[in-house]
Amino acid sequence: MNVLGIESTAHTLGIGIVNEDEILANQKSMFEPEEGGIHPRKASEHHYQSAMEQLNNALAEASLELDDLDAVAFSQGPGIPQCLEIGAVMARSLAEKHDLKLIGVNHCLSHISIGTRTTEASDPTTLYVSGGNSQIIEFRNGRYRIIGETLDIALGNALDKFARELGYPHPGGPEIEKLAGKTDEIIEMSYPIKGMDFSFSGLTTEAERKMGEASDEVLANSFQEHAYAAVVEALERAMAQEDSDEALLTGGVAMNKRLREMVEKMCEQRGAKAYFPPTEYCMDNGAMIAHQGLIELENGRETEISESHKRPKWRPDEVEAEWK
Repeated sequence: MNVLGIESTAHTLGIGIVNEDEILANQKSMFEPEEGGIHPRKASEHHYQSAMEQLNNALAEASLELDDLDAVAFSQGPGIPQCLEIGAVMARSLAEKHDLKLIGVNHCLSHISIGTRTTEASDPTTLYVSGGNSQIIEFRNGRYRIIGETLDIALGNALDKFARELGYPHPGGPEIEKLAGKTDEIIEMSYPIKGMDFSFSGLTTEAERKMGEASDEVLANSFQEHAYAAVVEALERAMAQEDSDEALLTGGVAMNKRLREMVEKMCEQRGAKAYFPPTEYCMDNGAMIAHQGLIELENGRETEISESHKRPKWRPDEVEAEWK
């Protein structure tokens, strides 16, 4: 079954195509704000204007025509409403015009499923950290359960906010990583963990207040060390609680080398295995949506047009995961 996937939850418009045997295409275009963060209207306009080009690029990469597709999957949520709407309209249009099966999937669970497809992880405890979400997720009793999560802003959002204060463009995570890599010096900051949950707004404010007291490099390194240690500590607690011997790191922030080092070291000390998807599948992408759609369609799930509305606050623990 050839499934096309449409990702449009935030700054990325991604189109991917997969089947049971391989990932055939993974094209994307990213909205890059001139200043500040993601502007919902401008991001959705970018997605609308990029849609046909990325669709054609994906079909060309896969050497397929629209008539060769069997289904279309789309990110139904969570995400920015205006951006989600573009993907939903595009998916409905393709499904109706070309008589394709339609499936709306959860964006967060798609990050997990592409992680297990592209690694040897089978039933991992997942640390999912991105611009819009930061959660520790385990599968139990028919659902993915959120064991811990951010109490305010997501880790990727915190990195972006701090980078903007330092004068760097969106996305800020890669810029913070570059700065942090220039020094080993760390200054004390608040430790953003609260039991199994974490909180990054206070750490971000504290780092901003210390601007001028320390170099940008030291502030960036200190921010990373405190924030990443907190999420890895929570991940380790979740693994101990669930008696898990597999950890999966996914989401856009999962591309950070220092965070990967921390997860890997923690797993080595526990005698567990750490898994990291290739970086192109950590960031938002259409292939992960297509793959999630494929496995759900194979297990009998399909979305009626009347039920294909956007779901901006759709949590992964609200999904009955029959495919598991």
